[in-house]
Amino acid sequence: MKEKKQVQNVEFNSVGELLQFLPEDQLEIVEALRELIFSTLDDIHERLSFNVPFYRLHKGVCYIWPGAVSWGNTTWQGVEFGFNYGYLLADTANYMERGNRKQVVNKRFYSPSEINHELLAAYLLEAAELDEMMFREKMSKSRKK
Repeated sequence: MKEKKQVQNVEFNSVGELLQFLPEDQLEIVEALRELIFSTLDDIHERLSFNVPFYRLHKGVCYIWPGAVSWGNTTWQGVEFGFNYGYLLADTANYMERGNRKQVVNKRFYSPSEINHELLAAYLLEAAELDEMMFREKMSKSRKK
């Protein structure tokens, strides 16, 4: 029988377990980002996916990926914050990074002081508006069928 290849170095049952696992420098960044998300978007829901926190309203809005949680054999320094539908954001400040991704944009932070709270809050609000718009569009199409 073929053995299942492990994609990640850890498996958590809760966000609390993840937070206990993180090195102090990444924990500080994750806590700052979580606080920003929850203070900006009242109805946002947090759940683990790929062993990291993802945030959703109707669809996925954003995620926080600490570098200590691997993807494949890769770990990194810092914490990545990304928007699931980032390609739709009007990133006029050119703050987010796209890399070779088509849909997701992200920004990597190495300390809490690097986080531009005002700008990220504006992006979170825009992402929430896009989420609502896509949800209404989907509902409208399903009613027409």
